[in-house]
Amino acid sequence: MKSYLPPLRALQAFEAFGRLGSVGGAAQELGVTSGAISQQLKVLEEYLSMKVINKDGRRAALSDEALAYHRLVTEGFDRLRMAQTLVQRAKMGADLKVSGLPTLLLKWLNPLLHDIQSHLGDVPLRLEATHLEPDPDMTAEMFRLTYGNIAQRFPHARKLFTDVCFPACSPALLKEHPEARSVEGLLHMPLIDIDWGPAYRTVPRWADWFSAHGLEEAAFKPVAVHSLSSSALEAAAGGQGVVLAQQSFARFDLELGRLVRLAEDSLPMPEPYYVCWGETTLHQPKAREFLNWLMAMGRDVSTDMQNI
Repeated sequence: MKSYLPPLRALQAFEAFGRLGSVGGAAQELGVTSGAISQQLKVLEEYLSMKVINKDGRRAALSDEALAYHRLVTEGFDRLRMAQTLVQRAKMGADLKVSGLPTLLLKWLNPLLHDIQSHLGDVPLRLEATHLEPDPDMTAEMFRLTYGNIAQRFPHARKLFTDVCFPACSPALLKEHPEARSVEGLLHMPLIDIDWGPAYRTVPRWADWFSAHGLEEAAFKPVAVHSLSSSALEAAAGGQGVVLAQQSFARFDLELGRLVRLAEDSLPMPEPYYVCWGETTLHQPKAREFLNWLMAMGRDVSTDMQNI
């Protein structure tokens, strides 16, 4: 039995063919002709003494014997791509790139950044606010701040904090409608709802608040539904209605008097917020320091929640 690897070009053609499902697709990705791909697949078959491609007329697919082999080869090429990404990041100046849910970046992380920027020195911090979750291998980002069990798809994840939510509105609206401090009174207020989309269905909404307070069948109709918590908070601060605010997002608006909390009790978020990172992230300059700082900020939030 041969103890050395097949030719790299043959493995590359095989991996691309199996992943893309066609000779033409593999040829286009690798920048060669379809004939070149077919030739490399024959080289691999001869080297392995095993049929790797089944043909049915003009269609071709991996043979049953080749499927497990392809999975392992793909894992190897994925590691090579990660290594290349690591080199490219180093050439780009090792920016600390943080992808996160928009309001989590805007309302929680952004006001805290002055505390860490002096420690990062000349390493730039690049922030990308998006609901779109990145590649599970984190090849384009270094850190991802997200919510709930979505964090399980990434190579590494650590809990930051578990938030709580409660009704809040502008001081002017409360002055005009003091009944807003009661659960029954809220039913007659203009309610601003928040819907992050199907990927985040456990984020509490007004129906959950009323249900938790014994009004499972409460009839109400929001005056507006926002996809971003930050825009919902701004609408509430502008006097447009009452929002179900998260403590970590509304903290500074409450301190500045732009929002007023309407209830002493709160509704815990069903899932925590997480920081996630890839296999190569902590190889980057300052990445571990940033992660340690981020975890400390998360612990501070958890402490604040206990004191509410």
